[in-house]
Amino acid sequence: MVLKNATILIIDDDADVLTALRLLLKPLVKDVQTEKNPSNITAQIERAHYDIIILDMNFNGLVNTGNEGIFWLNKIRKQKPETAVILMTAYADIDLAIRGLKEGASDFLMKPWKNEKIIETITTILSNKKSISSKKKSLNSDSVEIIGESSVMEDVFLKLKKVAPTDANVLVLGENGTGKDLIARALHENSNRRNKPFVKVDVGALTSTLFESELFGYKKGAFTDAREDRKGRFEAANGGTLFLDEIGNISLGQQVRLLTVLQNRQVTPLGSNQSIPIDIRLICATNIDPKTLANENKFRKDLIYRINTVDITVPPLRERGTDITALSHHFVSLYTEKYNKNAFSFDSGFISKLKKHPFPGNVRELQYVLERAVIMTDGNVLKSEDLVFSSIEHATTNKTIENTSLNLDDIEKNAILTVLEKNKGNVSKSAKELGITRAALYRRLDKYEL
Repeated sequence: MVLKNATILIIDDDADVLTALRLLLKPLVKDVQTEKNPSNITAQIERAHYDIIILDMNFNGLVNTGNEGIFWLNKIRKQKPETAVILMTAYADIDLAIRGLKEGASDFLMKPWKNEKIIETITTILSNKKSISSKKKSLNSDSVEIIGESSVMEDVFLKLKKVAPTDANVLVLGENGTGKDLIARALHENSNRRNKPFVKVDVGALTSTLFESELFGYKKGAFTDAREDRKGRFEAANGGTLFLDEIGNISLGQQVRLLTVLQNRQVTPLGSNQSIPIDIRLICATNIDPKTLANENKFRKDLIYRINTVDITVPPLRERGTDITALSHHFVSLYTEKYNKNAFSFDSGFISKLKKHPFPGNVRELQYVLERAVIMTDGNVLKSEDLVFSSIEHATTNKTIENTSLNLDDIEKNAILTVLEKNKGNVSKSAKELGITRAALYRRLDKYEL
């Protein structure tokens, strides 16, 4: 039954309503949480995942618009678009409830309600979500999951969508730990070569001798340890995609050899005089700054033009805004299952602390930080004190402090995050300490999607 794994949040300023719904649903679902104050919604859904939110349409004037339910519905839809929202309304608000459906609510229930109707509505919504999820999984069973909803990642996805079906050579740029290898695999799995080999080589780690034998192969007897013929990576990837990682680290001599192969579209194994034609789609990646690649003393321009029909720059995690929240839920869920832990929720300071950290190690650093937190934390709530960042990365951050943003919006955002963490998410105390009203703080929270 789909109900047994569901998590539900009920938001209503009537304590009797909360108690009644909680008693009704608690035996049927995995978890039920209740909340009287709608101003806590943002923090509540930030630190925990809910399949369904049951939301009252009217509260005690906390949002003086007459359309409180619509206001909070829009906040939820903006922050957690995948979460289903059921509106609770009195008969007099039926027109408002219909408007709510147009704004993205999944359904609405009338007060006083019938228990059977509530259970039926929740079951239907959960069944529909499961069906859609299964269809997506079957349609994309071979695709790589790249998590991101920020505007900078939307640009990456747009390029992926346009470039993947072609045979264009792609250069993937980005700092260490940003996920360049995921982009490379996504390009392959969304191409016409998806059913052919995907071969990855870390060329930056190959010596000049290994470079030749690994990429182009060799014949038996070509050198002392060549006891049998061996295909090179180019030949192994024939018909598919060859991914050369850390391409910026190869020597000028290796660049010349690679350029010759790409121009002639054929390789000659070591110890052989016979060339082998190759048909590959080439993807390269590097963490080197494009300005360095443009220096002909370090990298040949004719090779750059060969490997860089299209370039895709993967943004660092510090520029990806709300993606930190989505990635955190993903990794915590992943490691919760891996280490057989009970499901975790996040307290108000947990995500705030993550968003404040510059993450010089990017997504890879976030992944390791969260894995450690899942392993070491007792209980089922992850708190800010459970986050321990690498001293190695801290040292790197201190050395690159000149790269810290001095943009006024960034400074204001960081100040808000610092004060919220200090006050454990208490908006009133934070607003007072910042010297602004609660309403002004809410506007800024909305502006920065906090």
